[in-house]
Order: sequence, then C-alpha cells, then structure tokens
Amino acid sequence: MNAIIERLNLKEMCAAFAVTPRTLRYYEYIELLSPEKQGRNRFYGAREQARMKLIMRGRKFGFSLEDIRRWLLLYDQEGIEAQLRKWYEAADSQLAALEERRKQLESTIRELRTLRNRSQTMLKP
Repeated sequence: MNAIIERLNLKEMCAAFAVTPRTLRYYEYIELLSPEKQGRNRFYGAREQARMKLIMRGRKFGFSLEDIRRWLLLYDQEGIEAQLRKWYEAADSQLAALEERRKQLESTIRELRTLRNRSQTMLKP
C-alpha cells in the first residue's frame, strides 16, 4: 500500500495490507494498533495506516512483534529521533544475524548437494 487513505474500515485495511481480520485484531490486542471504534466497527486513520506500514516492513526484515512494539512505543514517548537511533542499532544487529543465517544456509546447501551428488553416482550403472 502506498497512499494513505483518510479512513479504512477493517475489511479495507485487511485488503490494503494483505492480512486477515484476525491479524489486525491481534495487533490491536498487543497494542501495536489502536483503531477508532464506533460500535462494533473499527476504523483505521492515517496514524494506524502508517504504523501498519512499519509493522509490515519490520516483519519483512525479520523483526519480532515485540521489537516493533518497542519502536512504536519509543516514537510515541520520545519522538522520531530516539526511534531512528534505536532502529539503526536494531537494523545493524538484524543485518549481522541475517548474514550469519545466510552463511549457515550456504554451508547446508553445499553439504546437501555433495550428498545428493554422491547418491547420484552410486545409482549410475
């Protein structure tokens, strides 16, 4: 989703971010989102849509919901500079973890290829 629309209902928010209603309600439950409520209906304004973009981006990069919750809380309490500082530190840490995972995956792939190739040579007449 690129453009922030003034207000989205639950169904529109789900469609805009390709998530289920259960996901949005869970994010509300753990206080990542605070939609406006009118009776049984929920409405997501610009603030909630922006927060959802950050949540989705954080999940894409492998951050936990708790990490994301802390960043959002930090912004609410201390402003964007503190949030950006924390984000920078977390991004460095996540990049290192992803690099390590990549090395492990590459090693596992090499080992699996070797075993597959040995099996293949054993099958040849």
